[in-house]
Amino acid sequence: MVHNILIVDDEVNSLKVLSAALKKGKTEIDTARSGEEALDLIKKKKYSIVISDFKMGGMSGEQLLEKTKTLSPDLPFVLLTAHGTIELAVNAMRKGAYTYLTKPVDMNLLESMVNDILVNGMPKTGKAAPAKLEFMNIIGRTPAMQEVFSLIRRVSKTDANILILGESGTGKELVARAIHYTSLRVDKPFIPIDCTTIPPELMESELFGYEKGAFTCAVERKLGLIEMAQGGTTFFDEIGDLDFVLQKKLLRFLQEKEIRRISGKEKIKVDVRVLSATNRNIEESLKNDEFRSDLYYRLNVITIRIPPLRERIDDISILANHYLQHFREKNKKEIREIEHGALAALNSYDWPGNVRELENVMERAVILCPHDTINVECLPKKMQVLAGEEYPEIKEFNLPEIEKRTIIKALDKTSWNQSRAAALLGISRKQLRTKMKNLELLPVSEK
Repeated sequence: MVHNILIVDDEVNSLKVLSAALKKGKTEIDTARSGEEALDLIKKKKYSIVISDFKMGGMSGEQLLEKTKTLSPDLPFVLLTAHGTIELAVNAMRKGAYTYLTKPVDMNLLESMVNDILVNGMPKTGKAAPAKLEFMNIIGRTPAMQEVFSLIRRVSKTDANILILGESGTGKELVARAIHYTSLRVDKPFIPIDCTTIPPELMESELFGYEKGAFTCAVERKLGLIEMAQGGTTFFDEIGDLDFVLQKKLLRFLQEKEIRRISGKEKIKVDVRVLSATNRNIEESLKNDEFRSDLYYRLNVITIRIPPLRERIDDISILANHYLQHFREKNKKEIREIEHGALAALNSYDWPGNVRELENVMERAVILCPHDTINVECLPKKMQVLAGEEYPEIKEFNLPEIEKRTIIKALDKTSWNQSRAAALLGISRKQLRTKMKNLELLPVSEK
């Protein structure tokens, strides 16, 4: 099935960049430089998605949305907006937009979102999202990840505040989005708030908004990010970095479910679910009085811990092959597979940057690989060294002895965890146990 995507923007360069990023496989791209031109195309052709800039000359993205919804109510519509028009974009979501992305657009996020829409369609109000959408591109078959998936299912239909813990690059925002898009708030805004990128002196006005005349530059009323999420979900990313003074103000909002804009006289009731995440050792922050314990207990009704990649070795090859397919199509390369030695190197690496680092490594490998398979030479030098460590130095070529020493090395490296050792060797656990039995390496209790 061919998917038709319409991209609308009055800037030619933006159309070229977005078209290049999204044109792959059975995807056809049409472009329009105005809302009027886009509307004519929508009347003549069936589209799977419309992606439109918010601010354009003539018909705005919001006006195009309204007219599109009268013609095709179920057509997913994504808005692209500059930071200054986020409030307007959130209002447009209430009129039927699927979501919005801020400029400059994160192409990986855009591609993931488009893929989700093409696979699962538009979420329906008040209904559970399709099974494949539940985890929004979160990939994992290990027991630890299955437990994460199980927790998402159990908490998504509640309004409980959730604290997501995990190292940088483990996918904390993906989990937050999965909770929102499988919740009863799916048709309301999801507003991410990065506590590390907004300066402390601006954070209060960003969170709570302000009234006209509140300070010199306040020429008109501005809604805060919390108020923009009315009925939906706010996601406080890296909450552990939030300024200590602002922690108290956030606590008051959580307790009273109401806010007051800067210089505002009235309190405003806000119905918002709060999800938060941090890569910090939050218990240590509590001990050092860097994070308020009362706020912590408000945020941490339920904890979801995302395991680092080094603790889910069985997922590495699955993720690597997923990214191989993705970047192979994106870069139009004819790469079929990842060689055993390269997989062994990937399994041996500690992955301090977690899934995000693996994604970058695979993108680099696909782009630079001159062969139809990814071998060890296509990986970064630090991983090529690890591949060499899998085969101990030998004085004579005795195949059974080489195999035995390699298996023992893998078992030692994984504290004799057979599943992890098998993943390290690139074979199944059943194959490993057969080899261990033949080589008399099975523990006495398992013989």
